[in-house]
Amino acid sequence: MNNSCHGSILVALSGGVDSAVSAALLKDQGYDVSGVYVRTWEHENDLLGECPGAKDLKDARAVAEIIGIPFSVVNFIDFYQNQVVMPMVTGYEQGITPNPDILCNRAMKFGALLDYAEENGFSALATGHYCKRKKSLDNPAELWEGEDKNKDQSYFLARITNKQLEKARFPLGEIDKPKVREIARELSLPVSEKKDSQGICFLGKVKIGDFLSNFLDDNPGEILTTEGRVVGEHKGLHRYTLGQRRGIGVPSNKDNENYVVTGKDENVNQLIVAFESKNEKTLWGTRYEIESLSFLTKSLPDKPIEILGKPRYRDPSVSLLYRPLESGRAEIVFEKPQRALTPGQVLALYDGERLIGGGTYCQSSLGRADQGLHHEVSA
Repeated sequence: MNNSCHGSILVALSGGVDSAVSAALLKDQGYDVSGVYVRTWEHENDLLGECPGAKDLKDARAVAEIIGIPFSVVNFIDFYQNQVVMPMVTGYEQGITPNPDILCNRAMKFGALLDYAEENGFSALATGHYCKRKKSLDNPAELWEGEDKNKDQSYFLARITNKQLEKARFPLGEIDKPKVREIARELSLPVSEKKDSQGICFLGKVKIGDFLSNFLDDNPGEILTTEGRVVGEHKGLHRYTLGQRRGIGVPSNKDNENYVVTGKDENVNQLIVAFESKNEKTLWGTRYEIESLSFLTKSLPDKPIEILGKPRYRDPSVSLLYRPLESGRAEIVFEKPQRALTPGQVLALYDGERLIGGGTYCQSSLGRADQGLHHEVSA
């Protein structure tokens, strides 16, 4: 491979405008750029109802041709099924709500695909994430929120490792979405007006319940209110998540207020619901436990510290107390109660706008946050 003086970078071209502009920017900066499209499905129509991959592949190939970079397609079908899809399905089957996008970033994009990039002589792997990578001399690379706060995607990288971040590149960190589309139009890229993907990682627009029906059989059961009154029948507990307002299948009340999911009783296969206007306490909590911790700092926090966290994607950063526990877990005490956080979801941890790590909710208990929080970040 003929590397330029700036180095060679492999860009994951998804068929969208963000990755397309990322590749164009890197080439303009003097890098030796190649594009790659990752195949994750063998028979998409059977599972997804439509075929987003065919259109995405066509668009990715067209982008590479217009930009003038080499383009290839890699087959990660088996890896994706085993390391992303099935863990997600198993999670839902066990009653938790996993985030496949975060798993996909750690295991596939900056896992298997980064390995592929290094094996083929590339010095780095770039994606279209809206976040910033900062690097200074002998210090580890740092990950910061993107300049476009409305599109910031640092949350989805909450569980990548220091080693992965060293080889990652994010060309869109300093610009906003309107500028990205403007650049795409200037380059006459066919994806300049293409809508952003709103679905699960590499799945397109398919609804999670419909997707899971390909793997899990429905197991109907009663829907009960928190007072114990039967108000309907659910299709299977795996189809519902804590805090869900729509698609429960129970009529609204006379005030046109919908029920909200407040819990599941796996032992008797019952879905628990309530009207949110009644200040349902089981929806809110301040104390949680997280596991599967991953940090981008030099050392792990070994004592209680006050930091910031995004309870879920698009939530603003909020103050919390982080208390290390045994067995690789930590207790989280939010300064203010949080709504409907459920096991399997991810908490991203920050020092200001700098992402320092994350973990997965595994347990919660209700209660007000402790007082007297103090600030100290282990960096």
